[in-house]
Amino acid sequence: MTNARSLDANYWSLKYQSKTTQWDLGEVSPPIKQYINQLTNKDCRILIPGCGNAHEAAYLLEQGFTNITLIDIAASLVQSLKEKYKHDARIQIVLDDFFLHQGQYDLIIEQTFFCAIDPALRTNYVNKMSKLLAPKGKLVGLLFNRSFEGGPPFGGNKAAYINLFSSKFTLRTFETCYNSFKKRQDSELFMIFVIE
Repeated sequence: MTNARSLDANYWSLKYQSKTTQWDLGEVSPPIKQYINQLTNKDCRILIPGCGNAHEAAYLLEQGFTNITLIDIAASLVQSLKEKYKHDARIQIVLDDFFLHQGQYDLIIEQTFFCAIDPALRTNYVNKMSKLLAPKGKLVGLLFNRSFEGGPPFGGNKAAYINLFSSKFTLRTFETCYNSFKKRQDSELFMIFVIE
């Protein structure tokens, strides 16, 4: 088991360099893709924290979104993404600790960031998300509804998540995914959590 305290920038840089981020799907997750497909405001301010290989960002760009910010703490990964998108003004890529990031967003996409952080930081995660979202802003994405041996990823369950998030968010949608990626069938919850 990984010592959660060791989940620093060096840990994640090595994970990406060695291509051992086993939960990377290699494409945008179907539930998130479906959610993006119904968005009409292409100028909404979107944040993807712990962006990893940023498959969601690539899809957002394909769909014409114009204001995307990616954050990750893995320097080698961020450098690679900056190189990939260096001529695209619609996307900003930031090397930063999510918990220190400043900004305001209309939509934050959660895709395997929550499960990658030390579970002791989950309350901090909820508080930070609530501060980064504008009024009526939405935290949308997926949470694992299962446990894992060791970690990361670190799992959880619906009851614990409701207890965690309900102090800061209105849980507009929170249900088992019907359209998960095949390997994650019956193990993901889809969420739309709103700042009222």
